Amino acid sequence: MRGFFVFLLVLLLIGAGWFWWKFYFVFGEGSKSGELNYMVRKGYIFKTYEGKLIQSGFRSRTPNTVQSFDFDFSVEDERIARELMTHDGKLFNLHYREYNGTLPWRGYSRYVVDSIISMTDINLR
Repeated sequence: MRGFFVFLLVLLLIGAGWFWWKFYFVFGEGSKSGELNYMVRKGYIFKTYEGKLIQSGFRSRTPNTVQSFDFDFSVEDERIARELMTHDGKLFNLHYREYNGTLPWRGYSRYVVDSIISMTDINLR
């Protein structure tokens, strides 16, 4: 009987370790710059903030064309999300963290923006 409880305890610790690694371990972090396309609060049960940054580039598989890259992200902090919502269409440099999995209350994306590094009005470029 005691061996069974030790086995369950070990199994529980392994499960908790896997859960932490999958959903709370920060796999990577960095920054992305681009034009904020949209920022929206959505969800059926858990209302989360989701956004998209458009990064323009010159590399493309088709010659003489411009290719853009989309960066889909989530935001946990309501203050940051409100700041982004009121300045859509501007250039942002955002700091993000990448997780191994998503949680419904954190957002739909593995990329979670945790701060705004800088914001630039497009008309000033």
